[in-house]
Amino acid sequence: MSSPWEVVVACSEVENQQRVAGMLTQLGVRSVCIGTVGECRQVLNARTVGLVFCDLELPDGDYLDILAAVACSAKKAPKVVVMAALMKFRQYSQAKARGVLDIIPAPCRPTDIEWMVFLARSTTMPADSRLDWIPPTHPVT
Repeated sequence: MSSPWEVVVACSEVENQQRVAGMLTQLGVRSVCIGTVGECRQVLNARTVGLVFCDLELPDGDYLDILAAVACSAKKAPKVVVMAALMKFRQYSQAKARGVLDIIPAPCRPTDIEWMVFLARSTTMPADSRLDWIPPTHPVT
């Protein structure tokens, strides 16, 4: 049996946290909402996290600090997705080169959240447990 898999939503605005967490709940995915890089470090060391959604900038740092926290976490390193209202192609390329799974537009759309969860699960979970999660909006026929 696979270990519990959670998603961290690192966003300084509570309204955005709740929106993304609500989308994850609809997908049957547990989430932990936090507002700072410091809180992210604590959660990464205490829980099994498979994916982190983070704002481009947080009150005490930015996505690069989240990537550093992921690299230093005691658990297996989760994937990181950056949520940004605007991003130039050069910034996008740099973020991808630094290890970000992807950058999605903010405010986030449910399809973007679903796709990022699918990608993260397919790259971080053992092959035999990947099929444990199939998005409820796409039933197997």
